[in-house]
Amino acid sequence: MNKFAEKIKYAMIAASTAIMMAPVSVSANQPDFEKVSQPIIDLIKNLLAPVIGIVGALGSIYCVFLGVKFAKAEEPQEREKAKSHLKNAIIGFVLIFVLMLVLRLTIDPLTKWATKTTVK
Repeated sequence: MNKFAEKIKYAMIAASTAIMMAPVSVSANQPDFEKVSQPIIDLIKNLLAPVIGIVGALGSIYCVFLGVKFAKAEEPQEREKAKSHLKNAIIGFVLIFVLMLVLRLTIDPLTKWATKTTVK
């Protein structure tokens, strides 16, 4: 193991130990969950639309590139390899869009659920 990875490992152990050993107290001075979580939720909502557009554009360009590579392949092995890459790219592309759609549809219900279940 190189020195950098070893330092990371020890830093993670120290951080997790500090978190586990930190005293947990419920007091009136703790910030309200909604005040803390709302900026994060707003950031996710604001970034979701541009990210979908960027992922869509990059995914489309990549699929076109792989389609051209598939069409230009002359040998059967190259053709099968290009076909496999194109299939995997399309599956990944669809999976990313489905996950973003799920995030968009579930963020409001999850936020409402989380604010209801927190201690006030």
